Formats: sequence, C-alpha cells, structure tokens
Amino acid sequence: MKKPPRRTKIIATLGPATDSPEVMRALIEAGVNLVRINMSHGNHEEQAMRIRLVQQCAKDCNKIIGILVDLQGPKIRIARFKTKEGIILSEGQSFILDASHPNGEGNEAIVGLDYLQLPGEVSTGDILLLDDGRLVLEVTSVNGSAIHCIVKVGGRLTSNKGLNRKGGGLSAPSLTDKDLKDIEFIANHAVDYVALSFPKTAQDIIEARRRVMQTGSMAKIVAKIERVEAIENIDEIIEASDALMVARGDLGVEMGYAEIPGIQKYIIRRARLCDRAVITATQMMESMIKNPIPTRAEVSDVANAILDGTDAVMLSAETATGEFPVQVVESLNEICLAAERYRLARTAKPEDDQFKRHDQAIAMAAMYVANHIPIKAIVALTESGSTPLWMSRVRSGIPIYALSRHAQTCGRVTLFRGVYPVEFDVTQYKIWEISRYALDTLIKQNILEPGDKVIVTKGDILGIGGFTNALKILTAQPL
Repeated sequence: MKKPPRRTKIIATLGPATDSPEVMRALIEAGVNLVRINMSHGNHEEQAMRIRLVQQCAKDCNKIIGILVDLQGPKIRIARFKTKEGIILSEGQSFILDASHPNGEGNEAIVGLDYLQLPGEVSTGDILLLDDGRLVLEVTSVNGSAIHCIVKVGGRLTSNKGLNRKGGGLSAPSLTDKDLKDIEFIANHAVDYVALSFPKTAQDIIEARRRVMQTGSMAKIVAKIERVEAIENIDEIIEASDALMVARGDLGVEMGYAEIPGIQKYIIRRARLCDRAVITATQMMESMIKNPIPTRAEVSDVANAILDGTDAVMLSAETATGEFPVQVVESLNEICLAAERYRLARTAKPEDDQFKRHDQAIAMAAMYVANHIPIKAIVALTESGSTPLWMSRVRSGIPIYALSRHAQTCGRVTLFRGVYPVEFDVTQYKIWEISRYALDTLIKQNILEPGDKVIVTKGDILGIGGFTNALKILTAQPL
C-alpha cells in the first residue's frame, strides 16, 4: 500500500487570488480538500464562477473536493465615513455612534450604524470593540439613537468595520435577509456544507436547516462558534448541527483573546465526543498573506489544533487575497504531516459508552480491530457517510476509505479527519461480490496493493443508509 495520505483536512477560502485555473489546480495538487465560498464578499455571479472553476479543476486533477458556503450572518458594522481614509481616533477623545446619522457622512466626531437596534441594547459602562478589537470604546451614555463613547484604545477607523460588545449579548438574528437569498443561490449548486454565522442557540441551527431543506439542497449545517451565547449553549448547538467551526475572530473579540486557546480545546473535545466534525479557523497562517513562510508561532498554533484532534484547518485571506496562496497550502500540508507523526492512537469515547445504533457499533468495532492487528486500511461502503464519520472519531493512523455512489456523500466526507472519498456504486454488483470489486477498485486507483490486509464494513441491504451490519477482514486481490 502507498504511504497513507494526510489525515487533517485543509480548507482554502476562494477569492481573487484563486480565480485562475492554474492557481486552482495548484491548490488542489498542494493538498486542498475543501474550498470555502465566503458570501460576505462578491456577488452570486462571481461565486458561481468560483464553484464551476473548482469543480472543473477537481475533475482535471481526478480529485473530490468538498464545497463549503459560509453565510455572512448579522455582522454588526459602523456606517461609512466621508473619506476613504476614514479617521484617526485618539485615546481619551469623545466619539458618537448614532443609528440615525446619515450613511457616508461619518467624521472625526460621529459615525452611523447599520444595526439600528444597537442603542437599545447597550448601556453605560459597556465596552465596544471595533475592527476585530483593534479599537476600544467605552459607553458613557445613551441618548435616543446616539451612543456616546470615550476612546480607550485608538487608531485608524475606516468605513464598514465590524463592531462587537465585549461579553456578547447583542440580539441580532443569526439569519439575515441576505443569508436567505444566499441560501436560494446555494440550492442551484452542488454545495456540501453551509456555515451559519453567529448562532446563539440550537433553534438557530434548526431554522437554518429548515430553510436549506426547503430549497431542495442536501447541504449539511456547520455551526460557527463565535458568540459568548454559543459557548453557553454549546451542547445543544452540537446536537443540532452536523459540524462545528471554531471561528476565533469574533469569538476572540467577544471573550478576550486570552480565553481562545482553552475554548478551542474545549470545543474540539466536545465535538469529537458528540460525533461531530470540527474546523479550526481564523489567522491560522496570517503572516503568509504577505510573506512566503509562516512564523514559528503560526506553526505551533496549527500543530496544536491538530494535536487536539481538529478535523480541518481553514485558511481565509491567506488564499483568498494573499500573495502566496499555493505556498501557504504547501506549508500547511507540511505542518499537518509533521504534527500527525506525534499522535497516539486512542479512542475519543469512554469504553463503557452505549451505542444507539448497530452501524455505530460496527464502526467502533472496526476501529478497535484495526488498532490491534496489522491492518493497512479500512474500507467503508456507505450511503450517508455516517459510518466513516464514527470511525474518524477514534484516533488512529489507519486510513479510512469511504466508498459511496452519492456525490453528496463523497463531498461530505472530505471534511472528516482521516477519511477519503472514493466513488463506487454498490448497486451495480451482487451482494456476494461487492467486497471483491471494491478492493479491486482501490487497487486500480493505486490506493491498495495486492496482499494488503484490510477491514471492510457494509450492509446486507444494498442502497439504503443506516444498515451497515457486517465487518470482514480481507486480503486485497485484483480480479
């Protein structure tokens, strides 16, 4: 068998820097497993072009690349200033945020807001953080639509910068009118995941799923954890979602940057225990937007997320607008491989945990066997992708190949740690010959070699999800 592939998945955000076929193919060859379409930027025509581009380049490279669409959500922003350069705020000066101030008329003393309800949700003493926490204001009073502040940490402030309240608590809804239009756009494209920004409760996830399903899309829901309230309701959010994203930008602003490492480890651990995939995101390799090599701190940051058990690490501006999109993926790939050499095989679930489904029990049994005898690979014949997901919750260096006839399932498993999609239609074969043809397919794709010992899991009922009930130890042989 050839050397097992990298287990941690890499997500690259698409943007102007990735819009050429040459760069896109290079990103895929460098190791990208999924791409992120950020709906905060660009229009539907541009994003549709990027989806078509990645699909064509994936086909050219003979790879399956997952697609994640990231909804903008209720990003609370200040309005625009009169000048493109914005203003300079100095420590100690007074400044007003006024919901009734005309957009485009901001100056050194006052600026408007795009969230008109903000004056009713803040009070004297609140700390407001602008531009990802780079500027800090303290509320001194609220008079009607005007929030009077004093500058605690100054700097340059330009138009449309984001605004957070330290400690959270703002009531902006998770789904905006723009998000609903973007969900309609998603329905017309082969999207595997939809990321919901700023959810506070499980109900936000449930509503997003309802909206997505109404359009006919089968995309799974990723909950972006970036509010204090989301941490407080983390277990119910995990239960309602298909995957999580540790969105360290806004979460760090609301909770304080010093809290993020511990919270990140907590979210990853909870997600794995609850059988959910988890993405670690924001500033993973930020310096590589402008530089061809990462800082040592960034290398350690990425490696620690991998050691914690994250399924995927995500690049944002590094690939979307950065100067070195291919190099950053190559560097990330190298860091992942190095960190994975230090992982110990151990289960994520307690040994006395009770399984609710027999296919989950088969998945766990397969991983136990694989970690105790010399197995080269696990081959999971799957309809929905659930069996390989459960397998991937167990820490192991053994590759898991998810064979499915459904493009949606193949796209879904691109996110799962240590799981690799292979297109294979079980309905084309007799029940007794499926395993032989599955292993032959993997041999022809140079994934397995004749004589490799593997575990195969499958169901007695073909073409129906949730019926995996068999585990076999087989030796790969060509037909």
